[in-house]
Amino acid sequence: MSLRIFKTPIAVSISSQQIAQAKRFAQQVIPTVNYRDSNQTNRAKIQNDHFVSKLGEEAVAQVFREHDWQIKGPDYSIYEGKNKSWEEDLYVDDIGLAVKTQKQSSATRYGLSWTFQSSPKRRDPILDAPLAWVCFVLCDEQNNYNCLVYPPYQIHELVFKDPKLARLKGKKKVLYAEDLPTLSN
Repeated sequence: MSLRIFKTPIAVSISSQQIAQAKRFAQQVIPTVNYRDSNQTNRAKIQNDHFVSKLGEEAVAQVFREHDWQIKGPDYSIYEGKNKSWEEDLYVDDIGLAVKTQKQSSATRYGLSWTFQSSPKRRDPILDAPLAWVCFVLCDEQNNYNCLVYPPYQIHELVFKDPKLARLKGKKKVLYAEDLPTLSN
């Protein structure tokens, strides 16, 4: 079954309730994470990344709900240490769907792109699952966190590159927006 129900990005408004719930989640999850192995120790950045990620998940879920698909997620549970998982962010009619979100300010600074863990210590399992689905989101934190949801892609359709920042090479893989495949009818 294909999750590709749209072929161009869709603008999504994020509600104040979704923003508040994502903020609470990000505040509660921060004591349970440790990203030192990927050289990320800035707790404010980690918290903001979790916040923005949840907003992206909410935006994607909203798009599929509006098309009458059954959605499971986003998951707002807090998991400790080894109970954390790499499970998909959402389930759309029981099909797993990962969501990757980038803030507009980061897109302006580094180019529109989405990052995946790819180090010897931590590798995003989706990179090894060619048939897995992923949706990409651009979240505009300067405009009420409104989001632009890109169509879903399967991993085998994507071309991953090294990050532009030298310190992240060998630790991350990046999908740049300009490398997204063009979808035809």
